[in-house]
Amino acid sequence: MKPFLKKSIITLLASTCLFTAWLIPSIAVPTASAAPDTSVLNKQSFSTDVIYQIVTDRFADGDPSNNPSGAAYSPGCTNLKLYCGGDWRGIINKINEGYFAGMGVSALWISQPVENIYSVIDYSGVNSTSYHGYWARDFKRTNPAFGSMSDFQELINTAHANNIKIIIDFAPNHTSPASETQPSFAENGRLYDNGNLIAGYTGDTNGIFHHNQGTNFSSLEDGIYRNLYDLADINHHNNVTDTYFKDAIKLWLDMGIDGIRVDAVKHMPEGWQKNWVASIAGYQPVFTFGEWFLGVGENDPNNIRFANESGMSLLDFQFGQKVRQVFRDNTDTMYGLNNMLTTTAANYKHIHDQVTFIDNHDMDRFKLGNNDRRLEQALTFTLTSRGVPAIYYGTEQYMTGNGDPANRGYMSGFSTSTTAYQVIGKLAPLRKSNPALAYGSTQERWINHDVFIYERKFGNSVALVAINRNTTTAASITGLQTSLPAGTYTDELNGLLDGGSITVSSTGSVPAFNLPAGAVAVWQFAASESAPIIGNIGTDMGKAGTTLTIDGRGFGNTKGTVFFGTTAVTGNQIVQWEDSQIQVKVPAITPGQYDIKVRNASSVDSNSYSSFNLLTGDQVSVRFVINNANTTLGENVYLTGNIAELGNWDPDKAIGPFFNQIIRTYPTWYFDVSVPAGTTLEFKFIKKNGTSVTWEGGSNHSFTTPTNGVGTVEVDWQP
Repeated sequence: MKPFLKKSIITLLASTCLFTAWLIPSIAVPTASAAPDTSVLNKQSFSTDVIYQIVTDRFADGDPSNNPSGAAYSPGCTNLKLYCGGDWRGIINKINEGYFAGMGVSALWISQPVENIYSVIDYSGVNSTSYHGYWARDFKRTNPAFGSMSDFQELINTAHANNIKIIIDFAPNHTSPASETQPSFAENGRLYDNGNLIAGYTGDTNGIFHHNQGTNFSSLEDGIYRNLYDLADINHHNNVTDTYFKDAIKLWLDMGIDGIRVDAVKHMPEGWQKNWVASIAGYQPVFTFGEWFLGVGENDPNNIRFANESGMSLLDFQFGQKVRQVFRDNTDTMYGLNNMLTTTAANYKHIHDQVTFIDNHDMDRFKLGNNDRRLEQALTFTLTSRGVPAIYYGTEQYMTGNGDPANRGYMSGFSTSTTAYQVIGKLAPLRKSNPALAYGSTQERWINHDVFIYERKFGNSVALVAINRNTTTAASITGLQTSLPAGTYTDELNGLLDGGSITVSSTGSVPAFNLPAGAVAVWQFAASESAPIIGNIGTDMGKAGTTLTIDGRGFGNTKGTVFFGTTAVTGNQIVQWEDSQIQVKVPAITPGQYDIKVRNASSVDSNSYSSFNLLTGDQVSVRFVINNANTTLGENVYLTGNIAELGNWDPDKAIGPFFNQIIRTYPTWYFDVSVPAGTTLEFKFIKKNGTSVTWEGGSNHSFTTPTNGVGTVEVDWQP
């Protein structure tokens, strides 16, 4: 993972019916579509969308006047370490030309928009610049190579007028490359607040940065509290930085962004991030997802915990790496693909919010030699699977490139006739028109090493997808069963990938047929629902009074009841009630995890959707420190207490395991925790070794949290 080189962008695909005005440049306020859950106004759930990731500098140069001068700029983009000229004006032009509409794209994930350093850095004789957007200097100003604040506002307005959402990359983990011993090195990590210097890396008397050598990635703790490579690592346990990053993201929220991709979440304190996301949820909730890199075959319980408890979704690296193994590298089979779907569905509470992909700016591009059909198959699988699909810019043009910076080449062209472009254009709209693709469960229907036929089902809506990755041998499909109603179904790709029609009997059986070599087919049936069924909720975390958005089908157009556990919410607490979306104020009930259920006006109940995390109140980050906590081999220290954020005295929900190597060392342990502001807590520490739990003795510890900023509480272990 190389956050300092990153530029992530995601683009969400929408139905063509949402793009009737794409030829008319406009900055009008967007209006809701017929189905509110699919609307550009839905900032909480992106399940019906497809994301298109753009490295802004590498996409389109719409305004040559803002290109950097001198050694920082590469005319013709012959040097991929330098700026190449792409900007927001170029993206605006492509919106107005209908390039994204042709793919059904309904959201763009652009590079971090903030001001970056202007220095050209010589790394072992190779000049490098901040074209990627990850060498920030001021999070409250724009990168002038991308455009001005007014340009950014125009990008937002133009996108919204064309029913496209905008996601920004945001990297609060670090600023720019820095040196402890060379104060004149580049800009030496300096951080500014709208032009006013906060601190530089050298002489950092106020503790704005961590001053530890680069991480060796040996542990989660090492990756959080040491510098990532040579980047000036932000110390989030600091009142100045805590306030700064809360204020900075509000600036971009106020401009109308629809989502945030958070860089390097694995390398920041989980407690601080939860407190930061809670501040967003309390201010203007938008879809927020983080980057927690996982290698091939890597399963990290911390990754799962973060996705389930932080309030953020994640880029789904388990999904992406497995798709690459199966379709690109031939190191696994369709059985492995199916197992990944089953495992992740069980692990993640909010599986429909995890962002899926086949390549990005930190990986070799998927295109490898003559593997066009495999790329098209991988795209089909991603676009018809659970989660929020993300397409890396240029994939539709079969761009190649292994390693950094070759995987971030300048956009090779904007052809709308490539097969990949057309595959995206045919499948993306289905996520809006058929809720089985946006919200459905997944079931394997037929499988061998090379063939995977799977079904997505939501209520009475069904999609059936067949992929034969063997590009030389057809597969004989016998005994196929499906939930599709009786009838004949044509391939939604219209034979683009050699798929054909099928006929389904009244019992759901499909007569034997041949699936040609390399073929892909998608068959689907979209139904209206008479009974309520929840597909997704957002935000996943908030306090009483937060507006929760519930998306699905069959709610009806007359207000009914929303249940938080057994607590019924009716009347004026329900802000909006439409057939595909409900917005409801979270009730003032006991904080904790709640399953959500809907009862329509005819007293018919929906499924129970798990789960919403009701916070005690506004959050702050507090560092809990425990001294003299000696442990035996296999034991770790955890924290529990009298509030939901501390597990309500339940050892299985305790916070930890605590760290003991960098900020404080054994037998002292520490952890940064998100807790309610201005609240008196009672807490204890415990030692856990598997199922064995040892409680601290004595009376409960007590601490009153700060009303804002960050805090620290330090106590001794009580025998």
